[in-house]
Amino acid sequence: MRIAVYTIALNEEKHVKRWYESAKDADYLLIADTGSTDKTVEIAESLGINVIKIKVDPWRFDDARNASLAAIPGYIDYCIALDMDEVLVKGWKKDLPKALEAGVTRPIYNYVYGWDEDGKPDLNFDGIKIHARRGYRWKYPIHEAVCAYKIPEVRARIDLTIHHFQDKEKSREQYLDMLEMAVDEDPKCSRSLYYLGREYYYKQRYYDSLQTFKRYLEESTFKAERSYALRMMAKCDPDNAEKHLQDSIAECTSRESVLALANHYYQQMKWPDCFRVATRALGITEKQTDFMAEGWAWGHMADDLVAIAAWQLGEYKTAIEHGEKALAFSPDDERLQNNLKHYREKINEHS
Repeated sequence: MRIAVYTIALNEEKHVKRWYESAKDADYLLIADTGSTDKTVEIAESLGINVIKIKVDPWRFDDARNASLAAIPGYIDYCIALDMDEVLVKGWKKDLPKALEAGVTRPIYNYVYGWDEDGKPDLNFDGIKIHARRGYRWKYPIHEAVCAYKIPEVRARIDLTIHHFQDKEKSREQYLDMLEMAVDEDPKCSRSLYYLGREYYYKQRYYDSLQTFKRYLEESTFKAERSYALRMMAKCDPDNAEKHLQDSIAECTSRESVLALANHYYQQMKWPDCFRVATRALGITEKQTDFMAEGWAWGHMADDLVAIAAWQLGEYKTAIEHGEKALAFSPDDERLQNNLKHYREKINEHS
């Protein structure tokens, strides 16, 4: 079995060494440089990485990715598309031979996208950027995806993890224009509509975001993503937030969707509803993997909301019980410390 790790790059000199160290056990390393003016190419070549220079004008990510994929030798079995701000976690090769023997064309792995302030995984989901050398190509001008092409795709989960460390110095300025172009090219593409709605939200264009997500819901059948889109709609359309959040739960009953509604009731000071829904969230103990598992939903938040609502409802023992559980998740959180102290004082006063 032979594996290639490949990517596109523009001015990535600060990431090249780390990328190489994580991927150096592959049989073939490739960087398609798209016009770097720093030392990206020089460093990569000094490490023995194969470098090609490509020019894509007008720029599209799918064209650049396909140019890099086309340059990978035909003897390769699996390709790993690893961006320059990503790293393969040690031991990443061990399950791939079994996957190849089983006829898997798309190994699915754990992708850690974001990290909390303590350096713990904050956002993770199934990764889909490992694929067979033949029968795949990239689609979409931005937020591109590698897609099966004229082959039957076989997916299977393997024990492999990729960590993403976002380079926050990178500009997102081109994203909005390119997403609008993607939707113009294919107005019914749910993927492009989803990302465009999200980008409008980031730009604080809430009306445009809301309307785009409504279009998205007309096209998408991906329940977990639909659920997330509805939570975004609740932020854009606060007058109808409760309805959007209830619809989000109906689409996909994840801890994220249920806690979002509980938090809405907390903000509205609807304490019986907050207590009921936050308690329901605690009953969801399995993280989804087909979409984003969001760290905020798996820390102290559910117990915290139960505790606050219980205190407001005069259920002081319950408030203490869940206040202690919340603090166990985040022992240095001053607000949680003060809340628990207040609950205990209240029950002593009540006694």
